[in-house]
Amino acid sequence: MEVMNFRSLIIFSAFLRVLLIVYGEWQDTHMEVRYTDVDYLVFSDAAALVVDGKSPYKRSTYRYSPLIAFILTPNSFIHRSWGKFLFSASVNAVKDWISVKDQYLRCRLSRSDIDLLVGYFIRTILKLRGVPENLTIYSVLVWLFNPFTFTIGTRGNCEPIICAIILWIIICIMRGNLFQGAVWYGLVVHMRIYPIIYALPIVLTLDPNHFQRGKKPAIVDWNSRQHKLNETSNRLWVFFQSIFTRSRILFGLISATVFFFCTGIFFYLYEWEFLHEALLYHLTRTDPRHNFSIYFYHIYLNYEREFAVLEKLISFLPQLIVQIVLVFRFAQDFPFCFFVQTVAFVAFNKVITAQYFVWFFCLLPLILPWSKMKLKWEGILCVLVWIGAQTHWLFWGYMLEFKGKQVFLQLWAASLLFFAANIYVMITIIRRHTYSPVFKRLVTSRTKKIT
Repeated sequence: MEVMNFRSLIIFSAFLRVLLIVYGEWQDTHMEVRYTDVDYLVFSDAAALVVDGKSPYKRSTYRYSPLIAFILTPNSFIHRSWGKFLFSASVNAVKDWISVKDQYLRCRLSRSDIDLLVGYFIRTILKLRGVPENLTIYSVLVWLFNPFTFTIGTRGNCEPIICAIILWIIICIMRGNLFQGAVWYGLVVHMRIYPIIYALPIVLTLDPNHFQRGKKPAIVDWNSRQHKLNETSNRLWVFFQSIFTRSRILFGLISATVFFFCTGIFFYLYEWEFLHEALLYHLTRTDPRHNFSIYFYHIYLNYEREFAVLEKLISFLPQLIVQIVLVFRFAQDFPFCFFVQTVAFVAFNKVITAQYFVWFFCLLPLILPWSKMKLKWEGILCVLVWIGAQTHWLFWGYMLEFKGKQVFLQLWAASLLFFAANIYVMITIIRRHTYSPVFKRLVTSRTKKIT
């Protein structure tokens, strides 16, 4: 009965996404405001260029890995909405590349033409950690029926691909399949730079007390989730004493090899144009257009001049400090660490668009079973604060973009308020979270010496 319930959930959510894609086609044809994401048009144009044997970077504003354009080449000869179905199905293509070892997943994926991989992967991770089925279903609902997530995919944004790969990497690490996890990690960093922030918590997680040759890591069951943060300093001492372990070195070498291999191939094909647009641009990006970031107004006022090194450092330093603190505090509970890292990374970033929110929404269901926060009233308050601050920003953005009003100061103030809302929600989630390391310590004679 539980499996049937989950299957019904997936079928209904798939139907909802198909309905939205069909509606989007109608809205694009009959209404002034298009449903389809502008980025999707960019992807489609780049894919058409690839089909014609040209560089995808001939399309202005295409600043992604050529892999995205390659995946969307069927847009040119099947249907222009091919990519929307692909993204909203949470990358059916990734399903074919992944060697699925979980028997339940293999059975379900073979039967389903439109399958929502992110939802399946969330369920798999929670079941691996021993979360009860009913709580797992509620957690998966947060992804499948989140208005942000199902509209992002159906509007043609590629972020569900990245979400699915990141979740698969978590599954690989939990199962002790570090080779496959490293391969996918190298690939996802090539496709989108931001997952590089997960490198340090992954390295910390590959503790010799958890990963030993010939043994699978032992996962802490959900029922024994009561832990305290009293081992942080000891963990750091163990880390620095045994930093160069076999698992860490192999994971680093394999992921780096995949990253540089993909980058090298596309550099050979598209030369410096690829390197600048797909990689270097994102490291130095300063967007003068209004966005959620607290830095946008300063960038807008000073866009014509070159930013000094000190100015770039001032905007980057808080982000770096927060990342380091979060990693060394929560690394052993690495799904939660990934989540708070991503929220902080987005909140402190120089450019923030709505699609960035999907980065942490796919990780949110992974932490809910360990939260002591009740939906009534604290949970509802967090939701209202976050959505209210965003709606307030969108009002001023609408006045600027569609009405032509000079409301830059009001919009900047709204960005500050939205930043405060993000920090408030993140701190509340941290305070109400039950810290639970993913892996049990495998005590050996070597670990006894170290500890």
